[in-house]
Amino acid sequence: MSADPAEPVYRNPVLDADWSDPDVIRVGDDFYLTASSFGRVPGLPLLHSRDLVNWTLVGHALQRLEPESEFAAPRHDCGVWAPSLRHHDGRFWIFWGDPDRGVFQVNAPEIRGPWTRPHLVKAGKGLIDPCPLWDDETGEAYLVHAWAKSRSGVKNRLTGHRMHPHGTELLDEGKVIVDGDRIPGWFTLEGPKLYRHDGWFWIFAPAGGVETGWQGAFRSRAFFGPYEEKVVLEQKDTDVNGPHQGGWVRTPSGEDWFLHFQQRGAYGRVVHLQPMRWGGGGGWPVIGDDGAPVAEHRRPDLPPQPPAAPATDDDFPGGRPGRQWQWTANPRDGWATHHSADGLRLTCVRTPDAHDLRALPNVLTQRLPGTPCTVEVDLRLDDGEPGARAGLAVLGDAYSWIGLQRGPDGTVRLVHRFAETVADQERDAAPARPAPGGRARLRVDIDAGARCRFSYDTGDTANTADTGDGAGQGGFRPSGQVFAATPWRWVGALLGLVALAPTGQGHAGTATFTQFRIRIQEKRADR
Repeated sequence: MSADPAEPVYRNPVLDADWSDPDVIRVGDDFYLTASSFGRVPGLPLLHSRDLVNWTLVGHALQRLEPESEFAAPRHDCGVWAPSLRHHDGRFWIFWGDPDRGVFQVNAPEIRGPWTRPHLVKAGKGLIDPCPLWDDETGEAYLVHAWAKSRSGVKNRLTGHRMHPHGTELLDEGKVIVDGDRIPGWFTLEGPKLYRHDGWFWIFAPAGGVETGWQGAFRSRAFFGPYEEKVVLEQKDTDVNGPHQGGWVRTPSGEDWFLHFQQRGAYGRVVHLQPMRWGGGGGWPVIGDDGAPVAEHRRPDLPPQPPAAPATDDDFPGGRPGRQWQWTANPRDGWATHHSADGLRLTCVRTPDAHDLRALPNVLTQRLPGTPCTVEVDLRLDDGEPGARAGLAVLGDAYSWIGLQRGPDGTVRLVHRFAETVADQERDAAPARPAPGGRARLRVDIDAGARCRFSYDTGDTANTADTGDGAGQGGFRPSGQVFAATPWRWVGALLGLVALAPTGQGHAGTATFTQFRIRIQEKRADR
């Protein structure tokens, strides 16, 4: 959420959408942030700020997931987990763990690239959340990572390695440097971030699970330990559940800040900014309001910046989607057609999985805002193939979508369908209705609690009558029951644009989306 620089305070969350597992650095006067992207493409989003409050999306470091064949279909519990972003020797570095393959890194001379192809630093199952450290005092390099029990049978511990200064390989077999099983009450220790400060090695690492956990800090005079620990951020009497997993950053004037996430159901992991200082109780970091998250706080001592937030709206100039969009798997040539005008022209991809959007790789998605909003897009179905369809979806473990479909007789009708979490195929959410001219403006009103109300305007004058609740104003009519959005495995719910067709021979035609808009409502969700 963008913040007015004229206000002396900022309000959390500063990124009110699913920017999961954030890490942050400063280079000069600029701050950069990356986040998990799991199985979506492009991956490793890159955000920029000058004040730690207003952020913009400037690109992605990973254009395709490898090996490509393994990410030809959606895999939201795989891919890029909890990356670490660093700047060393004039280059930007990102390390992440693929829980099925190992620790990878990419690097680039500038934040916008060009980024190298992924390099496998350590192969293995269950290796997650890696973080490097180049020790400027000694010239040595280190790496710490956590473990995913789902792949390795091991969790709640952190393993440390010496690393080649080039960042290409590890120099030993590794040693457990923090064992959470030996700390009373600690479980699911993960997400380590490694630093040097005041003669100590510091590991900032969360524990206790994403919905109910806390942020810990560990310190040792030697990298391989022994480490002592302290809880430095927890919910206490606030409404910020499980505040943890993020990064520490220092401003040019010497202020310290900590960015972390909060798990918020269908909205995913939203990002909070906490004040931080060193020296509390024996030199430990003090985060937030004496270890409790702040809802608002004095702004960082940084030059005022214009309000900004990652883009959402899109006119799709030249047929190209903006940076905010990601496919649900590695894209293939021909899914989106470039042209000279505005509008996203999606191919109605032939598929045997037309009954379940969750199985489709060709869904173009962006994050669901964490604030009540209205989402609208214009759609024209150009496809003459019977059964071809396209629409606007709210996608998660359960999903609902509204759009257009061509019938066997060639007519186009407005359809609205949904699938429950436990269902393997969708059902009608409302009766089909005529869509003259094969066009419609589609709308989803998303209220607090991610409750979604679908409506449509087909331009038919018969549809402009007021329904009694205002839903008919401006030609929009409600469709179906209220749908409660759900997360999708490790990610929050997604807004999606999709075009598909039944299996068959030959090109199946296209659907064109124009004027995608998200209007944020004043009232904050769940606040």
